[in-house]
Amino acid sequence: MLGAVAGFSLMDAGLKHLSMHYPAFQVAALRGASSLPFVLAWALHRGGIGPLLRVRWRLHLLRGALGVAMMAAFVDALRTLPLSTAYSIFFIAPLLVTGLSVPILGEKVGRRRWIAIGIGLTGTLVLLRPTGAGVVSIAALEVLLAATMYAVSAVTVRLLARTDSTQSMMVWLMALMAFGAGVLAWPQWQAVRADDAWLILGIGIAGGLAQYALTEAFRLGEASLIAPLEYTALVWGVLLDVSLWGVLPDAVTWLGAAIIVGSGLYLLRRERVAGAVPPIVTAP
Repeated sequence: MLGAVAGFSLMDAGLKHLSMHYPAFQVAALRGASSLPFVLAWALHRGGIGPLLRVRWRLHLLRGALGVAMMAAFVDALRTLPLSTAYSIFFIAPLLVTGLSVPILGEKVGRRRWIAIGIGLTGTLVLLRPTGAGVVSIAALEVLLAATMYAVSAVTVRLLARTDSTQSMMVWLMALMAFGAGVLAWPQWQAVRADDAWLILGIGIAGGLAQYALTEAFRLGEASLIAPLEYTALVWGVLLDVSLWGVLPDAVTWLGAAIIVGSGLYLLRRERVAGAVPPIVTAP
């Protein structure tokens, strides 16, 4: 799990670099296309072509559309936001997953978990700083939109998991993201610079390996024990911000992140007691 978080964080650093030179939808398309060969090779090795074709297409198409919106919004936000700030806001996603599971999946969420969700949302308001004096901006709202799209997508995963394979969900998400974002990016598509070819390849490898590590982590370990390790992404975000862009989070960012992470950890503990741990927040 620690390896998966590290891989996704390095991938996001590459996406942030690309966002400075290419439109957001093009970067989203490159992210999907660069990881697709590695994910497809793994899926074929695990189960062959059959599980990839016996799927519920409507839910996969919905998840693909959500993935395109999520990735484009997140990438566009990275143009101006540090990774650590973007991660801090995105950590609201597990709380949103729990909240959405009530109307969509009919699950029961107790009073304590609703309180945890409310406290986490308060942490998000701290990060957004609605007084206008802080990071409240289109970029911050884009990360919040990306987290919401992720949460809805995570709920669809719970529905798909009843009938479809993990391989199909991974392969079709990457394929639909590459195709859908590519179509939207086509009118403003920019020629990929030769200097960025290795970076795009690295994004594909990092994303593919991270997804494999994440899958293996949940296959071998207890979800409620390894899920909290997702929050180590904040450490990676800070390290990458400092080493690559010379940026450090301010005190308000740390405070908001602490509130959200604390709420998420409490929610995971309550979910463990209830026997149902919400999906982990993988990097977009």
